[in-house]
Amino acid sequence: MKNTCSTNWKHHPSHLTGKKFTQRIERNNLTLRTRIKRLARKTICFSRSVEIHEKVIGTFIEKHMFY
Repeated sequence: MKNTCSTNWKHHPSHLTGKKFTQRIERNNLTLRTRIKRLARKTICFSRSVEIHEKVIGTFIEKHMFY
């Protein structure tokens, strides 16, 4: 594990903060909003079920962030 943004674990003495981490987090949020219409607003792609909403987001994250 190279970077951790926030933790109280004894092996990490303090929180890492800064523009570098904020930009990465905001980039991920923008990518999610852009590629998953369900997160932008209630459109024809909106999920009425929270379970389906979570599955779609989880599948996207698994497919695009870890491969």
